[in-house]
Amino acid sequence: MPQQTAGTLTADKKRVSRRPAGTLYRGGEGMWSWVLHRITGVAIFFFLLVHVLDTALVRISPEAYNAVIGTYQTPIMGLGEVALVGAIVFHAFNGLRIILIDFWSGGTRHQKLMFYIVVALWVITMLAFTPRHLINVFGH
Repeated sequence: MPQQTAGTLTADKKRVSRRPAGTLYRGGEGMWSWVLHRITGVAIFFFLLVHVLDTALVRISPEAYNAVIGTYQTPIMGLGEVALVGAIVFHAFNGLRIILIDFWSGGTRHQKLMFYIVVALWVITMLAFTPRHLINVFGH
């Protein structure tokens, strides 16, 4: 067995202690895509749950339904609608990105680029939606 010098021992320790390079879900764009996809998915789920429950009120009491719908027609809820649309749009575009990663042979190789494309499409969509929506919310 070859004799190790102090220099090679230090180099070996550096190699062992090094953190593995980022993978699809360990840091960088892949991790943030994964985190944001989960957060937006949970947020959309809870919105749909509340939506089903408040719509079900119409069968129980039309007055209660009208009262709940009246609370939704506030500027704060208008801002909440912007957040909801943002979550839905990101979740949809990122879902298409995930499908490409899963079913396209070059998907993992281009996943970072596709993440930036998702973010760019999200920004463009939100820039088109947000001003028009906020004019309707605050313009009354």
